[in-house]
Amino acid sequence: MSILEVKDVSIRYMTGDFKDIGLKEYVMRRIKGNYKVREFWADRHVTFTLERGDMLGIIGTNGAGKSTLLKAVSGIMEPTEGTIHRQGTIAALLELASGFDGDLTVKENAYLRGAMLGYTRKFMNETYDQIIDFADLREFEERPFKQLSSGMKSRLAFSIASLVEPDILILDEVLSVGDGAFRKKSEKKMREIIEGGATTILVSHSLPQVRALCSKILWLHKGEQIAFGDDVQGICDRYQRFLDGKEKL
Repeated sequence: MSILEVKDVSIRYMTGDFKDIGLKEYVMRRIKGNYKVREFWADRHVTFTLERGDMLGIIGTNGAGKSTLLKAVSGIMEPTEGTIHRQGTIAALLELASGFDGDLTVKENAYLRGAMLGYTRKFMNETYDQIIDFADLREFEERPFKQLSSGMKSRLAFSIASLVEPDILILDEVLSVGDGAFRKKSEKKMREIIEGGATTILVSHSLPQVRALCSKILWLHKGEQIAFGDDVQGICDRYQRFLDGKEKL
């Protein structure tokens, strides 16, 4: 049985309605007669199925609808059309560096993020050393979080979140955080999670990374599904030709 089934999913944003512009601006525009609501389809008719242990790489240029699709798959938002069926638990690593308190120390933020992910205090006490060492932040643990670079913040977030053992793991560009050494560590950690049986979805702009890690691939362009399947190398080759201007859609 499939662990994730996305069937004919479309996601629409409405711009200019009162929820978007606020009630006061809505009233003013209605009075002036220039109130207009526009719709924007971030994704259109996306369909794919994943089995346990699959790793899906989602590729596409900026504005392709990748991150929006991840939010729908993770349950953060509902699709406008179509259905998404999930089996088991989901952990989504989206916008890694958000949700921290800049005035708290790095250590305090580690416990804060752990609590947000549902980890118990006992679990955090037992795993804190592992988290801080994996992130290479031992010498910074008592400093205010706001003093960290964006790469350091993302390293801490990845280190905390990668402790989970979900049935479905969703990653949005998280393997691009940190320097080359940390990227190698994070990729190794992801392989361990995958080998443990988790179904993983990875959005990445790195084709070498997708080629090396993924068993299936989904190519989106301006919200449209261009290709999906297990021919990872072939679809990556086609996408690269598109980027090079040697193939048109």
